[in-house]
Amino acid sequence: MRIGSFFKSLLDAGRVDIAARYEILREAVSGTMSNFNMARDRQTNEIVGLKVLDKQKTDLFEQRFRGLNKPTEGQIASSLDHPRIVKTYLHGITTKGEQFIVMEFLDGPGLNSLIIGRDPRLDGNRFTLLQQAAEALDAVHKAGYIHRDVCPRNFVCSQDATSLKLIDFGLTVPATKEFMQPGNRTGTPNYMAPEVVRRRPTDTRLDIFAYGVSIYELYSLELPWARGSDGLAAMAHGVTDPPPIEQYCPDIDPYLGAAIMQCIAADPGDRFQSMEEFLRFIRRVKPNER
Repeated sequence: MRIGSFFKSLLDAGRVDIAARYEILREAVSGTMSNFNMARDRQTNEIVGLKVLDKQKTDLFEQRFRGLNKPTEGQIASSLDHPRIVKTYLHGITTKGEQFIVMEFLDGPGLNSLIIGRDPRLDGNRFTLLQQAAEALDAVHKAGYIHRDVCPRNFVCSQDATSLKLIDFGLTVPATKEFMQPGNRTGTPNYMAPEVVRRRPTDTRLDIFAYGVSIYELYSLELPWARGSDGLAAMAHGVTDPPPIEQYCPDIDPYLGAAIMQCIAADPGDRFQSMEEFLRFIRRVKPNER
């Protein structure tokens, strides 16, 4: 065996032939940086979610953190253990050099689908869902990370919409100084905090903003600003303030209405400073669920 072939065989020994190990049952989602499938683990016979990251796009994204020893999505996801966060079973590299993540398969609707469809399953469950979403995000922050892509699409609900779990840590970074420098303009545009769009320094409060936009939409079924694709509507926030949520939900508990609007304050200093603070505040809420 040639030396080059020998070292390649050592490298491949730690890689997984996912086509051999997993039977693809359903191609669920094709994302911008990955493909997600419902699959059966041939070793355990368990139904799982199989996410395979596009190597070229992932490498391009991670180049911006070169030299910073950024953990991979799989490393981040597998370090999070909370009932409101999707459970990760395994992660690694395929024989084709792609990152892959194996997780529990969540066979329910995305919160975005329920909102867009004005689904009646939301009725009576909104307050429970917003609490669970806050608990998930609080756990991410306490683990030392910024999610950076909080939006209804990244919460998957149970079939009856009585519970949810946070997913997708593809844009997640450690909440440390070197990862919070200006310039990292990633996320979902309609939910981006103004400091992200303006390429200013960031911290976990950008997630609090995106969470606030998400629950504003959960209750009102509308965004706080005109829907767009570049984040500029959110960036204009502070010049033209969004309508108070009471305009759409006149019967909302006043403490909850105030909490939602505080989350989406244009200045990070005016928001809740942590999800734990938000959760403490809403203990006084008496939800009048629709």
